[in-house]
Amino acid sequence: MKNSRRAGSCLIGLVTFAVAVGTMLNPSAPRAVYAAAGSAEAAAHTGKAAAVAGQAEPSRLPPRVAIIVDDFGNKMRGTEEMFKLPVKITAAVMPFMPTSEQDARRAHELGFDVLVHLPMEPRQGKPEWLGPGAVLTGMSDAEIRQRVEAALDNVPYAIGINNHMGSKVTGDERVMGIVLAVCKERGLFFVDSHTNYRSVAGRMARELGLPPVENHIFLDDVHSVSHVVKQMKLVQEHALNQRYCVTIGHVGIQGKETAAGIRSGIAGMKDVEFIGISDLVREEWKWKSQLTLP
Repeated sequence: MKNSRRAGSCLIGLVTFAVAVGTMLNPSAPRAVYAAAGSAEAAAHTGKAAAVAGQAEPSRLPPRVAIIVDDFGNKMRGTEEMFKLPVKITAAVMPFMPTSEQDARRAHELGFDVLVHLPMEPRQGKPEWLGPGAVLTGMSDAEIRQRVEAALDNVPYAIGINNHMGSKVTGDERVMGIVLAVCKERGLFFVDSHTNYRSVAGRMARELGLPPVENHIFLDDVHSVSHVVKQMKLVQEHALNQRYCVTIGHVGIQGKETAAGIRSGIAGMKDVEFIGISDLVREEWKWKSQLTLP
């Protein structure tokens, strides 16, 4: 390293001497030579910085996958199969449903993260699909805040929120501002399920100092085991190329098939690590929550 420093210093000195001689002989000529001197100095400093960086470089994290399973809380088909998967998942639990509290507690006992799967108004779709306690764009600021806080109080161990439907709400700055403000006040984060490609959730989260977490791939947009297996391969590719992948599946009518597809896909993913969404948020965005769980 000392030899490289001496070589760099000598090179800078020689170029500087050439600049001085060139200036005496032709005052209009030295610009290019000065540029060369600057490049030589930058190269010398870059070499030193690279050597230092090489000494302190931390070990790289393996590609990571965070699987979020939506729609827990209503005795949905596939619930047992999801809880018995051989990797860590994140359980997104709908509030005010028959087994909301039960499913949240069970997930926590298994070491899984819990999110409130908050019903939010979509651009299209049947209102009855939303479930109780939905956040609607026509509500006042106070009504929206009350709905969000009530949902959080109804689901124990929740460390964050993700949207159930919600393509209209996630594109509405006023409504999302209130949802994210409650998250920040409570030490939570928001995961944008990405049902709206014009969502403002990520941008507004960054502006508030919250992690801009979003879903990358839906596993069961087509309800078959073979499709879920195919999507799991896309999840693996995304994680390998982008360091991590957030993916969403569901319990429900085809919940057992989704669980089977996830289980089958996991078997071929030896080179990734399955983690909870809170692990990902801590590692990627250095999130330090002050949340106190019950």
